[in-house]
Amino acid sequence: MNVIAPIREAASSHATEHFDVLIVGAGISGIGSAYQLARQMPDTRFVILESQDSFGGTWRTHRYPGIRSDSDLHTFGYSFKPWVGPPIATADEILKYMGDVIEENDLGRHIRYGHRIVSASWSSATNLWTVHAVKGEAQEPVTITANFLWMCQGYYRHSKGYTPEWPDMAKFKGRIVHPQVWPDDIDLTGKQVVVIGSGATAATILPSIAGKCAHVTMLQRSPTYFRIGRNAIELAEELRRLQVKEEWIHEIVRRKILFEQDWFTKRCLTEPEQVKKELIGQISAIVGADYAARHFTPSYRPWRQRIAFVPDADLFEGIKSGKASVVTDEIERFTEGGIKLKSGDELKADIIVTATGFDLCVLGDIAFTIDGKPLDFGDTVTYRGMMFTGVPNLAWVFGYFRASWTLRTDLVAEFVCRLLAHMKAKGVQKVTPALRPEDHNMPLLPWIDQENFNPGYMMRNMHLLPKRGDKPEWQHSQDYWSEKDQIPAIDLDDPAFVYG
Repeated sequence: MNVIAPIREAASSHATEHFDVLIVGAGISGIGSAYQLARQMPDTRFVILESQDSFGGTWRTHRYPGIRSDSDLHTFGYSFKPWVGPPIATADEILKYMGDVIEENDLGRHIRYGHRIVSASWSSATNLWTVHAVKGEAQEPVTITANFLWMCQGYYRHSKGYTPEWPDMAKFKGRIVHPQVWPDDIDLTGKQVVVIGSGATAATILPSIAGKCAHVTMLQRSPTYFRIGRNAIELAEELRRLQVKEEWIHEIVRRKILFEQDWFTKRCLTEPEQVKKELIGQISAIVGADYAARHFTPSYRPWRQRIAFVPDADLFEGIKSGKASVVTDEIERFTEGGIKLKSGDELKADIIVTATGFDLCVLGDIAFTIDGKPLDFGDTVTYRGMMFTGVPNLAWVFGYFRASWTLRTDLVAEFVCRLLAHMKAKGVQKVTPALRPEDHNMPLLPWIDQENFNPGYMMRNMHLLPKRGDKPEWQHSQDYWSEKDQIPAIDLDDPAFVYG
């Protein structure tokens, strides 16, 4: 992948260093948070620790063919940095955009690459986090203390993806590949390829390799919803013809998209059957009604799982051309030459791609302790999906499922900067979320309501995530259109915040 060169790592020392704020991760969340911290609190001394050898997070981890965003860059991009390319962008384009943000705002001096955090310990005696990390291939130990931890590391394990254990996988004579660890030496020319999965990753890989291999088959257990459209926004094109400033275009288009997303999400709840008919109708027009009915008609209502956008209908055009196909069935076992299905059919394959999802990890697989006691985040209750009861001076960026992840990065950043300024004004060193007296009898529920949203990676690991309550303060609502007003209005002197 042609990406811009990694920015030179800031100097580090073997001795313990201290920072006001330590940001974990130099992906889309970490860079956006660092920008806001530097802009809103310029006197803050902060550092970003990143385990990979450069910035980018998801967009550096994933190198499979065709890797692209599944939401538009006008909202996935930052509010402060206009996006001037096509709304659905490649990984290279996103990395270039992030690199420009780092360079233009002198953020590179704060980033330390190749630093994997092993543990983080809070001490009430000092009101500090002590973070132990290892640096580079030599695993050189690094120790940093910080007043505040800002977790921007995402929600899945970057080292490997999720692959189910199917019977007889070892008997398969070909090659099994997970998209998250795509090998550089793989040759698809003339090969029969089976891609297991039905989400955005499978829908991206299929059209990108359809013209290179002999044939590619998407094997899915059940269908997924997709949206189709041009990889362009007419309003942006028209405003550029009128020579409107890019900053204005970015904000206008961003608002238009957010309005339309809100409208579509509400329709999915109020008239799901009509939305379902429209989504499937778009696909039927390309691949035929019978094919769409069999392979692209989900059993659940729209938006209970993420809906990927397919630019220029490339997935369905690949199927229409005959270079790709879809099989809806379940795997009985692997064979030497492919996959035996429960229907009795067998799919021949030289290469099997397991586009079967993420392996969720909570807060970067870091061993957390509070005053020497191991911390299990599953025992905490979330404060609006940003902080946790009993965990001092720590914030987490967890984005949206039905809107762009980065929208919440901005909201959390505004909240954290306001909270840090509030603590400074009060002359306190510690803030810990805590249930108020009126909250102690409320029911504690899983992190997310599976009737509302239920992707597999969340359902498999719900026990690892914090609990939620039945009040807005103790939930991650997943509703940007309400949170954009609610989070800036949070009363920082609410009893839910205990200062010390």
